[in-house]
Amino acid sequence: VIAPPNIARAEFFSARVAYTICLSIHLKGDSMGILDWFKNRPGQYDPDRASAELIQWAVDKAVTLINPRLKLVSNYQKRLQPALEITIAFLRVQLSTLPVIHQLSPNSWASDNALRAFFVAAADISSVIGRSNNLRTLFDKFPELDEASLVLGMAFDEQKTFGMALHGDMVQRDVAQTSVNFSDHRARICSHDEPRLRRIIGVEIYEYLLTHALSEIGAERSERNELQENRSLIRARLRLLQQHGPGLGSMFGAEPAAQSEQAKLSAELAENEKQLEAIGSNENLLESELECLTKVLSNPAHYIHFEPKHLRLNTMNVLVNESSTDRVADVDFSVAQLSGTPPMRRAFVLARVARSEMPPPPQINFGDAARYL
Repeated sequence: VIAPPNIARAEFFSARVAYTICLSIHLKGDSMGILDWFKNRPGQYDPDRASAELIQWAVDKAVTLINPRLKLVSNYQKRLQPALEITIAFLRVQLSTLPVIHQLSPNSWASDNALRAFFVAAADISSVIGRSNNLRTLFDKFPELDEASLVLGMAFDEQKTFGMALHGDMVQRDVAQTSVNFSDHRARICSHDEPRLRRIIGVEIYEYLLTHALSEIGAERSERNELQENRSLIRARLRLLQQHGPGLGSMFGAEPAAQSEQAKLSAELAENEKQLEAIGSNENLLESELECLTKVLSNPAHYIHFEPKHLRLNTMNVLVNESSTDRVADVDFSVAQLSGTPPMRRAFVLARVARSEMPPPPQINFGDAARYL
């Protein structure tokens, strides 16, 4: 079963530019184009499926999203397979580290240590649920669904501060402390249940890696174009200098340019040619793209990583040690670290939400709106 196609990517899975590039390309002649992949994208990754079937799915998806002409490269599937096996093993490890699922409800706030750390008040939970358009769409599309699973993403910040601490019967001031703050709560990835949600997360990670490959391929193409344009300019200027000077100079009998300036331009042209040769000729573009894709899929940990996090916090969300006499709570969650531009670090947990917890959709106050007309 596939989650609704309009469910967006998680807040912490960025690289939107690469996705925009993908969606703007018009592909012809393929049995499944890029828009078809995105319409059917959730729920495809399944770590329990046969290895050969999963690898074939991953190959088809990568080639379709990156460049369908990669199928023209000799043995492209065989050459991609070792890298994909590394990525699939990485995905399995990452999915196994996901935190336990929480019941996201204002009624759970008082009894759930993690929710008390994430939200200042129980009412904040209802606000986050109500702002999730994807969750509302899921419930509207499947009226028989009583409960849904989602990823709750949050900004996570640790700040060094000075405060008061109780040592025995004495209060000590100006004690160095670490305060933890959670903000910008988002619930954008959701599905019918936890297993399907985990499969969607697997797809998200894989697509995130593909966007990095696409970004690096685009950067290489840009560099190639810049070098080729630069080469043309250098050649044109060198030709002018060799013909008695630039522009109208030759018409009026200007003296030829100095040999030193011509030699300098010739050296620049030679360096330009050397750089182009290092990048490769146009005939090797597909080979270069396949190598770039293989490199990214062979090193997934360089681009994204999930880190389990365990904190001991007091009621003020200040880190405390084992010897503290404060009222403490053990809080577990995960941190996603992405190496995009700029790098991103987001905390997240998995959660269940009952349909009954979804607030009614906001109503437009036409009286207030009329005042601004």
